[in-house]
Amino acid sequence: MNLQPYAAHALMDITARPPTVFVKGEGSWLWDQNDKRYLDFVQGWAVNCLGHSPPAVADAIGRQARRLITPSPAYYNDIAIELAAKLTKLSGLDQVFFTNCGAEANEGAIKLARKYGSLHRDGAYEIITFEGAFHGRTLATMSASGKKAFEPLFEPKVQGFPKAQLNDIASVRRCIGPKTVAVMLEPIQGEAGVLPASDRFLRDLRSLTEERGLLLMLDEIQTGIGRTGKMFHYEYVGITPDILTLGKGLGGGVPLAALLATEAASCFEHGDQGGTFNGNPLMCAAGIAVLDEVSQPEFLSTVRGKGEALTASLAKLSNRHGLGDVRGRGLLQALALGKPLAAEVAAKAFEAGLLLNAPRPDSLRFMPSLTLLQSEIEQMVSILDDILGDMR
Repeated sequence: MNLQPYAAHALMDITARPPTVFVKGEGSWLWDQNDKRYLDFVQGWAVNCLGHSPPAVADAIGRQARRLITPSPAYYNDIAIELAAKLTKLSGLDQVFFTNCGAEANEGAIKLARKYGSLHRDGAYEIITFEGAFHGRTLATMSASGKKAFEPLFEPKVQGFPKAQLNDIASVRRCIGPKTVAVMLEPIQGEAGVLPASDRFLRDLRSLTEERGLLLMLDEIQTGIGRTGKMFHYEYVGITPDILTLGKGLGGGVPLAALLATEAASCFEHGDQGGTFNGNPLMCAAGIAVLDEVSQPEFLSTVRGKGEALTASLAKLSNRHGLGDVRGRGLLQALALGKPLAAEVAAKAFEAGLLLNAPRPDSLRFMPSLTLLQSEIEQMVSILDDILGDMR
């Protein structure tokens, strides 16, 4: 497919991309430069929680752009204050620091935990993280991640992230030492292939951190903002973290993320943290529009219903083709193929006008818009059914 008149070579070559240029999006659909339509079950890696170009977000950005884009983070602005108030009310945490992306939010969370350790735990700085975890692509967040592909990159890594095994509380206990200040994890490991922490494990982890005086840090960048059918995944478990990071769906497609903490954990001093664009009213206006939609009880109930429908559809597909299990919750799910065919299936799906993600060789990941229709689930399954049938 011809990329002309697009000078794509001007972009750094940091990932393999098909020779397609997307030029328009609406809801669950994208259009390329040749007007071919694609059903999108990736949505920017769970970013477009309300679908492509949702009117609520577009209108909020337009109104705010005409009013105030940014006054500098050295001053308060009313929109950031409003969004922070909404997040604290919804989350049960006390204070918010806005960032531009999830990696930056996690970087801030790591700094906050280390600051807490220096003030309250005799200089403790180690944060226990997990094999398979993904927390971002800054140097510290790559070091905190448990992704094997990161291990040889950009050495030397940032020290202080001993790795435990997901759903193994004994492995966490073994990692705790005099330098430990916190435990950090994703409730569902998205990049690892949608591997959930069990509800029991999360409860046991909360009990263990309280028992040892450690901070519990939840990275809900992918699971938060309604993705699993609750505003935050930890609501399923009946716990509250000390530190929480959000991103992706929070902006509904624009670069917005957040670091939240309890009052006790909020120990930054002036000069410890900042950022030129952090908390700018243009992006925060988008965040308010997203929360106003997603926080409606009927909206989240609908997401849970769509998640159940997606699970059932994928399970039927798996049974029909002799595949593996369906993992995840709400509208963050994976289908195990049983063989290392995921990249090939995703490529054939792309040709057929369906966007899927292959986070590991044997699994497909599904992260559709929270506003998708039942008919779109059926269309996705029909396309995937044909592809799997042909491959057999």
